[in-house]
Amino acid sequence: MISRTIALWRTGLVLGLCLGLWACASAPGGDASQQPLTVGTTEPTDGQRRAQIRLELAAAFLENNQPAVALEEANRAVQADPNLAAAHNLRGLVLMQLNEFALAEQSLQQALRLAPRDGDSWHNLGWLHCQQQRFAEATQAFDRALQTPQYQGAGRTWMLRGVCQARAGQMQAAEQSLMRAFEIEPGNPITLYNLAAMLHQRGNSERARFYLRRLNNSEAANAESLWLGVKIENRLQNRDVAQQLGRQLQRRFPDSRQANAYERGAFDE
Repeated sequence: MISRTIALWRTGLVLGLCLGLWACASAPGGDASQQPLTVGTTEPTDGQRRAQIRLELAAAFLENNQPAVALEEANRAVQADPNLAAAHNLRGLVLMQLNEFALAEQSLQQALRLAPRDGDSWHNLGWLHCQQQRFAEATQAFDRALQTPQYQGAGRTWMLRGVCQARAGQMQAAEQSLMRAFEIEPGNPITLYNLAAMLHQRGNSERARFYLRRLNNSEAANAESLWLGVKIENRLQNRDVAQQLGRQLQRRFPDSRQANAYERGAFDE
C-alpha cells in the first residue's frame, strides 16, 4: 500500500507560492489506500494487485519528476481497478503537475466519491483550487482534510492553508495558519520559510529571524532561504551576520539568481 506523504524541499518557496508540486501535495494514503478490497473477502483480486503495482510505479515516476510516465502508470492503475480511490488521487496529482487542472479536478472528485473521508484527497483538491485562485473553495477543502478522523497530514495542510491565504491577501489569517503548522511540525522548512518571509514583509524582521535561523542552520537551507536571511539581517543592521550568510550563499550556490542579487546589493528586490 502507498502510505507516503512526500514533502520535498526541492526549490525555494517564495511567499504565497509553492514551487514544486510534491512540496505541497500528498501521495495517496489514509482512507483512500485502506478501503476494503472486496466485499466479504480479504484477498485482493488480480486486478487490484495490478492496480497497486501500477500505483507504486506511478508514485515513483512522479517523485522522480517524470510526470508523463507517471500518468501512463496512473491510468493503468485506474483501468485495473476503477474503484481504487488512491489511483484517482494520484492521477489527479500527476495531472496537476502537467497543468491539466480540469482533468485533475475530475480525478480528485472521483477519489472523494469513492473515499469521501480521505484527508489526502481533500488536501490535494484544496491545493488545486489554490492554484486556480479559488481561495474560498481551497480553504473549505483544507478544512475538510483537517476535520478527517485520524488524518496524519495536519501540519502540511495548515502550512498550505496559510500559503493560500497569503496569496489571497489574508495576511493575518495566513500567519495564524502557518503558526499552527509550525506548532505541529516545527522543523518543516516550507513552513519556516513562509513564516519568516511573511513576518519580514510585514516589518517584523526580529521574529522572522527566529524562524529562518532554524531553517538556515539545517541541511534544508537553500539559495532562497540564505538570501532571505541576508535581507533580514541587513534590515536589522547586523552587517557581519548578513555578510556571513552572503558568503555562504556565494560559495554554495554561485550560479543562483540570489547570489547574483547579493553581488549587486539588491536587498530590496
